Amino acid sequence: MDRGTVGSAQSGRLLVEVREEGPSAVVTPAGELDHHTADLLREPLDACIAKGFTRLVIDCSRLEFCDSTGLNVLLGARLKAESGGGGVHLVAMQPVVARVFEITGAEAVFTVHATLEDALADGPG
Repeated sequence: MDRGTVGSAQSGRLLVEVREEGPSAVVTPAGELDHHTADLLREPLDACIAKGFTRLVIDCSRLEFCDSTGLNVLLGARLKAESGGGGVHLVAMQPVVARVFEITGAEAVFTVHATLEDALADGPG
């Protein structure tokens, strides 16, 4: 992914779109994030970090399901982003996805926002 361009990856059950919003990479997974589709999210997240984005905003508004493998992809991206001085911000989680984060306690290690606008206005990191 080049800065300023839009990228996407898709399987039958997950579509991932990536775009730049100022200093942030906005990543929008749509569909089901599980052990079959996790690499479709992991690869663009890794590419964003490799291109210098340390602030990743994950728009979860279209994410219908997330299992432990998907959660681990997001946790891995968080560690990589934080090592570069940034962070991962989660936006608009559907109740079924939010429940996975609540049950595992993972919501405590992410910054969670109600809207994309709130996440983008939150400043660096």
